[in-house]
This record gives sequence, structure tokens and C-alpha cells, in this order.
Amino acid sequence: MTNFAPDTLRFGRIAPTIAVADMARACDFYVGAMGFSKAFENGQPVGFVILKRDAAELHLTLQRDHRPAPFAVAHMLVEDIDALHAIIRERGLRIVKGLRAKDYGLRAFVFEDPDGNRIDVGEPLKR
Repeated sequence: MTNFAPDTLRFGRIAPTIAVADMARACDFYVGAMGFSKAFENGQPVGFVILKRDAAELHLTLQRDHRPAPFAVAHMLVEDIDALHAIIRERGLRIVKGLRAKDYGLRAFVFEDPDGNRIDVGEPLKR
């Protein structure tokens, strides 16, 4: 058994897939509020969507019986965390952990999207 990956092994894009119970509601939030754009959608009704913004990519999958996990399912690094925090508050979404500086070098907060999925957001502290 190999104990480590060889130097020739390379990884490409890795994107989180987030389960949602209502695709229209999820797209309203991620596209309408957060500014992602739809790069791909599949199914009738739509059951899978790829969203992109800047260097970020997010996949949504329709799971009508979705029950959110009690932990963060995605971690985002952003610039202007205060702007995103304001959007989350304006939308009336639950903030699980408030915005504050962390000892690991980020200002961060955790919120729940409209389907209850926890998203951990951070921005490097300015030095």
C-alpha cells in the first residue's frame, strides 16, 4: 500500500455539491442575492445546476426530501465579508456563528442558506 501520493498526481477543479429541496428558491438566493451565474443546468424539471462566480464554483442538486447536516457543507473565502454578511442579514437567513476575527487569521461567520445548509465564510485578516 502506498503511504503518500506521488508527485505526478495532480488535482483539477473540486466543487462542493449542495443538496436543495427547492431549486428555484436556491437559485434565487445563490444567483439573485450572491451574484453567481448559471453555467449549466440539467433535467426537466431542473435537478442539477452548476453556478460560477469569479474563481468559485458551486453545484446544486435537487433532493426534495433534503435534511440539512448539522455542520458546514461548504467553506468560502471572500473579499468584502461585510457585504456578504449584510446580504445574509437582509435576506433574513439564520446566522449560526456571528462575524468575528478568529485566531487562525480570518474574519469569519457561518450562515444557513434557504435550505438550511450551513456555509462557513471567511476573509483573511488585514495585516
